[in-house]
Amino acid sequence: MINRADIDQAARRTAGLIRRTPVMAADTNAYPGSVWFKCEFMQHTGTFKARGGLNRILAAKERGELRAGVGIVVASGGNAGLANAYAASQLGVPATVFVPEAAPAVKVAKLMAIGATVVQGGAEYAAAYEAAVAHAEETGAVYCHAYDQPEIAAGAGTVGTELLEQVPDVDTVLVAVGGGGLMAGVAAAVEGHAKVVAVEPATAPTLHAALAAGGPVDVAVSGVAADSLGARRIGDIGYSVAVRCGVESVLVSDADIIAARSALWNDYRMVVEHGAAAAYAALAAGAYVPAGDERVVVILCGANTDPATL
Repeated sequence: MINRADIDQAARRTAGLIRRTPVMAADTNAYPGSVWFKCEFMQHTGTFKARGGLNRILAAKERGELRAGVGIVVASGGNAGLANAYAASQLGVPATVFVPEAAPAVKVAKLMAIGATVVQGGAEYAAAYEAAVAHAEETGAVYCHAYDQPEIAAGAGTVGTELLEQVPDVDTVLVAVGGGGLMAGVAAAVEGHAKVVAVEPATAPTLHAALAAGGPVDVAVSGVAADSLGARRIGDIGYSVAVRCGVESVLVSDADIIAARSALWNDYRMVVEHGAAAAYAALAAGAYVPAGDERVVVILCGANTDPATL
């Protein structure tokens, strides 16, 4: 479980190391109320996850857990690996990243360019996770979870504190969900100020299934956004914060996600990955319909995609 105090601590710890990403107003006539985009795809490594990675590794260093010659290990479909490898490089320690075989080549190439050791294998994130945990136990590397660690989620939550400063009267925040780290951080950050709507692919409904079952459960994973929203189940932190904060879940189809991603490029010249486009798909496809005076922020959380596919 995390709260606003954890996020404020993360903000202080990572000050000067993360980018304050801009907010841009959407076309005024497109939707009822007012809509803004939080352009987190402009963060270091093209993903919000750099915030959590830096917070996790800096906290481990403060506690004396970080060994210079061993560094960190992470399991990731791509973005968490990029973020944590970047954070490790900024602190001068090695990073080992376990990725599934389906990880996009553009993300694997970036990992190698950062200097990470990449180990690829297994069909899904779960296989990479098991291998990374074993590596941490064998070597003493600091394990950085892709989403379900307090410091990872609290670091991601600094997105929420930033947007409260940028759009202080926001009513609703739309955020894509895979494992739930970003959703948990943002919900904790804006708790008492705004509601959070979790947007999930219908082909990977981790939070939706958990809310229906009364707790995290495994779901089948597929679809165009599986490389970044492909967790098999919602994290314990994500689920507990969602229940505490009353986060609601809406589902979008692959077709909705593809159309939203194309619209962001055609209408705003924003290049985002399918997982990031999922949050906008809720508005564009009508899965979430704002009230006439509602102020909505859509978090666009990642840009690691092949522009040729736009």
